[in-house]
Amino acid sequence: MIKKYAVFFIFWFFNFAFAQQEITVTGIVIDARTQNPLENVVVTIQNTAVMQLTSKSGKFELHIFPQKEQLLLLRSQGYKDFLLKVKFNAGQNINLGILQLEDTYSDEVPAALITLSDNDFSDDNSSSEMTSGLLQSSKDAFMQASAFNWGQARFRMRGLDSENAITMLNGMPMNKIYDGRPQWSNWGGLNNVLRNQEFSVGTATSNYSFGGALGTQQIFTRASLYRKGASLTFSGSNTTYLWRGIGTYASGMNASGWAYAVSAGKRWADEGYFEGTNFDADSFFLSVEKKLNSKHSLNFTGFYTPNSRGKNSSNTAEVSDLMGKKYNSYWGFQNGEKRNARVKNVEEPLFMLNHYFKIDDKTNLNSAIMYQFGKVGNSNIDYQNADSPDPVYYKKMPSYFSSLYAKDQGEFSGEFTPDYENAEKNKIAFLNSPQINWNEMYFANQKIEQNGYVPAQSHYVLYEDRTDDQTLAVNSNLNTQITPNISFDGGFTFKKLKSHNFQYLLDLLGGAYFEDIDPFYKGSLSQSDLQHPNRQVVKGGIYGYNYNLLANTLDVFAQFKFSYNKTEFFLAQSYSISDYQREGLYQNGLYPINSLGKSEKVNFENFGFKGGFTYKISGKQLLFFNAAHFTRAPSLRNTFSNSRLNNTVVDGIESENITSAEANYVYRSSKLKLRLTAYYTIIKNTSKTSYFYAEGIFDKGSGYDPTNAFVSQTLTNLDKKNTGAELSFEYQIWPTLKTTLSAAFGNYIYSSNPNVMIVNDANRAKEGAQTTFDFGRAYLKNYKQSGTPQQAYSFGLEYRDPKFWWIGGNINYLAESYIDVSPISRTSQFYINPANGFPFPEATSERGNELLKQEKFNPVTLLNLSGGKSWRIHKKYVGLFASVNNVLDLMYKTGGFEQARNANFRALNQDVSSGTPSFGPRYYYGYGRTYFLNLTIGL
Repeated sequence: MIKKYAVFFIFWFFNFAFAQQEITVTGIVIDARTQNPLENVVVTIQNTAVMQLTSKSGKFELHIFPQKEQLLLLRSQGYKDFLLKVKFNAGQNINLGILQLEDTYSDEVPAALITLSDNDFSDDNSSSEMTSGLLQSSKDAFMQASAFNWGQARFRMRGLDSENAITMLNGMPMNKIYDGRPQWSNWGGLNNVLRNQEFSVGTATSNYSFGGALGTQQIFTRASLYRKGASLTFSGSNTTYLWRGIGTYASGMNASGWAYAVSAGKRWADEGYFEGTNFDADSFFLSVEKKLNSKHSLNFTGFYTPNSRGKNSSNTAEVSDLMGKKYNSYWGFQNGEKRNARVKNVEEPLFMLNHYFKIDDKTNLNSAIMYQFGKVGNSNIDYQNADSPDPVYYKKMPSYFSSLYAKDQGEFSGEFTPDYENAEKNKIAFLNSPQINWNEMYFANQKIEQNGYVPAQSHYVLYEDRTDDQTLAVNSNLNTQITPNISFDGGFTFKKLKSHNFQYLLDLLGGAYFEDIDPFYKGSLSQSDLQHPNRQVVKGGIYGYNYNLLANTLDVFAQFKFSYNKTEFFLAQSYSISDYQREGLYQNGLYPINSLGKSEKVNFENFGFKGGFTYKISGKQLLFFNAAHFTRAPSLRNTFSNSRLNNTVVDGIESENITSAEANYVYRSSKLKLRLTAYYTIIKNTSKTSYFYAEGIFDKGSGYDPTNAFVSQTLTNLDKKNTGAELSFEYQIWPTLKTTLSAAFGNYIYSSNPNVMIVNDANRAKEGAQTTFDFGRAYLKNYKQSGTPQQAYSFGLEYRDPKFWWIGGNINYLAESYIDVSPISRTSQFYINPANGFPFPEATSERGNELLKQEKFNPVTLLNLSGGKSWRIHKKYVGLFASVNNVLDLMYKTGGFEQARNANFRALNQDVSSGTPSFGPRYYYGYGRTYFLNLTIGL
């Protein structure tokens, strides 16, 4: 009987849903300034699968099953989004008349990267009140502030890394399997062709993916969506690059069903804001679409953005006090020119083919195949049997002598014995030669013969840590309007990765060859590859380490959305499987048994659920709540404990567990736009692997010699909790004057005490010696997460004159930013004397708390100004934009980390107590006063 009633109810429900009468919505879209019709404008009814492109005359005609009121969205490349609330009367067709879109060129802003919150492109423009909590196109005042005003201080929305947001290109996820993050450099210089975007923030619904805890960003490069015409962009800046030029042309859809868009650009700088940070980047983009018929279209997208960027160093307070905040230890003069030893090179072209299938007016299927290959290289100096070339090597600094202590007296600390005379000598020597000495390295790599200097065995070489990826991906997304009130989104993505990782010799620096050995070991232990011992490596050779990382992933999601007059809700589910494997190409001398060949496969199976509910209080107010719980495979990077040397998998590695929820209140009227958000995210079972040199880390009582060692450290079961609130406030005081207020108040902490595993490869030289050590728990619970201000506030004013010029300013306050702490110093081993295995007698809890107190950076106030003007000259558009950030030229810390070298209480206490620590924290600094100028010409 229950089954009969259930069948009857389902039949009645769908019969009622389909009984609603279909109506037609028509209109014409034009350019607000030229009054010309606009072709290929995307017209959609929000939260439905209904979508159409305008014709050459700018007309559109939608066939829908109406609700009482719905939202119509117009979107086109180069124009502000247009959002219109449409009220329906039963059975009556609606003609919306002429709808005008405003261009966005005058809002050109500086950005080299695309991020989830990067609003490089424009404000959205709403012509009416917004009533849907599931909108994905809105970029409110808060998102504007987080990208433009706070981004310079490394602000992260909700304290979450980019691995917690899904970045998609035409429906294809672009996050890397290796670390879960997009490779931002792949998009550099393509600003003009990547403006068509949709956002979902937090755990809100997305039509294309289950999403992450931070949200989803969808970028469209379909050729027919681009505004027909050409543009030239010229820019000047003093941040990463000094000059930029971009040319773009879009054909629009012609009578034969063809459309294409092309773009090419160049960015370069001999030196950016920080010393020695050279930059050189090209960008090439092509999108071609063929409309086969009214239902099928094919679109090819390809881009190639090779770029090279000189890095800048993190510095201790000692170095910054001597040389200033712009100092960079990574460069030196060679033949009168600055040469940076640490350069990141990225060349990863991408090709994608999309098939767009409009099954009917209510159902669309988008399928794609993508192939990406190329290389990412990070250069550095390698050296053997020679002194460190690093100008800030600790033995070259004054603090090395001013922080000396005598040898321990039994179990007690030795006396403080600073050598100020040699400290002063080191200071003078450093100030006289504060940069890398390339000439010295060239001389060290040569020998004197009768005819002068000739190449010999290199003691110094320049190499790259190289990653050459090949990624093949296939995916498909289905969007359909099942009934007037119910829609469905679903899809899958399969990715296959082969990642070749190796050490690549770039430059012998005047020498003849470089030995492929580890000079810290002898005999077979020193060999990088026992299959080819004692190799002499030349330029272009591979040495040191050589292995492949192999991965296959499959992600599937399904989502139902329900929309009614006063309420909306959605339910979504995801399922994924991943398998990882390492394939060693070298038989390493330290690990001859488990370094060559393929490792065991590491498999992960994950799931996710999320849902949301929206209540429309009125046409101006709404409440919406979203929540999700899902598991996620650890990144490939964190799965193997020492992938450069062996196949060992991190002990106890497991999938991460993520729970996230948010509550929102939105008010939107013609003058006031307000959003209040409270959020909660907890991420459990994360892992992290790092490498460093540690002193006094091991003790004699455990049966092995006390030693200083270069070790790998792996954290497991590390939990993070991020809670907070957001405010977005925008008020139109007058038609020409607008004020904004944004606030982020967060509390981002570690919520567990993770386990610490240490691997000491040096012990392989001792027969039967232990190499892996369990240091137990690191007491990190309630320590703050680093890398972002946890509080940020912004107040801004903007004046827009009817004669097409505008000026704006904002003042920002950023606070509660913390240093990255050293986990090994928070273990119980920290208090143990390595000489005897007993606690240090001078170690007290009070002093320990002082030494281990997490450093909080000083807050900073940043003032930014911007303005622009646009003209129509002979029917051509000309736009000028200018901005000055950090007008007051304040220098401030954006991040930093504790050095883990002093791995026990006595070593750290002595170093700090000296007053001139030799291994103090290292810091990164933000830009001082910077400018950006941009000229756009629409042809």
